[in-house]
Amino acid sequence: MNFIQGKLNGLWIIEPRVFSDSRGFFMETWSKREFEGNGLFYDFV
Repeated sequence: MNFIQGKLNGLWIIEPRVFSDSRGFFMETWSKREFEGNGLFYDFV
């Protein structure tokens, strides 16, 4: 995932990586490890 800090304080743009092949695509939209590694400590429910 790409984490881009926006111009507003506390705004983050999170771009998931998309993996595709002939069957379709997959993208990981949540990873606690990735978020915490970028200083974002949230629980997604």
